[in-house]
Amino acid sequence: MEPKHPQVSVTEAFSQVPRELFLPREERGSASSNVPLPIGHGQTNSQPSTVADMLELLDPQLGDRVLDVGSGSGWTTALLGVLVGPNGHVTGVERHEKLIERAQKSLSLARADNGDVDRVEIRTATAGVLGLPDEAPFDRILVSAGAEMLPRELVDQLAQGGVMVIPVQGEMLKVQRSNAEVDGVTITRHGRYRFVPLVRD
Repeated sequence: MEPKHPQVSVTEAFSQVPRELFLPREERGSASSNVPLPIGHGQTNSQPSTVADMLELLDPQLGDRVLDVGSGSGWTTALLGVLVGPNGHVTGVERHEKLIERAQKSLSLARADNGDVDRVEIRTATAGVLGLPDEAPFDRILVSAGAEMLPRELVDQLAQGGVMVIPVQGEMLKVQRSNAEVDGVTITRHGRYRFVPLVRD
């Protein structure tokens, strides 16, 4: 019998996926700084404490299917891959082709050290569409861009009992879809953060 894959903590995931792999060369010297760093095209690699807060709220489990909206540099997408393990799957979606190209290269480097990143992919976002509605439902959805209001189309992509973490009007929300009701959700609020805006074009 194969040994069971252990559930990795967020702290352990950070140690397994170095941030500097996902930064432009000129920003790598600042990888250990707890600040957002520019990655081009008006986007940022979020500060580590914010990423940790979001991942703790999301609480991904081994084997989960995860959607990462606004994957940017790919760092958070890779961290999610470690957290869901070899039987899980993480799909990131991103609007900027140049960021996707760089993220793919970064993921290749991360895969050399961690096989769990093999189950991670990043795709080009479809104009006018949030997420991947044709591939829903997802157990977890992480949104790394600020929305003006809670997007119902992303809530609809959650599996029953699934969790989404998303900043809305600067406030971090944890949205859990009820197992008991088709449309029921529970929303809790977890402090204020700054993000680039969520765009659907």
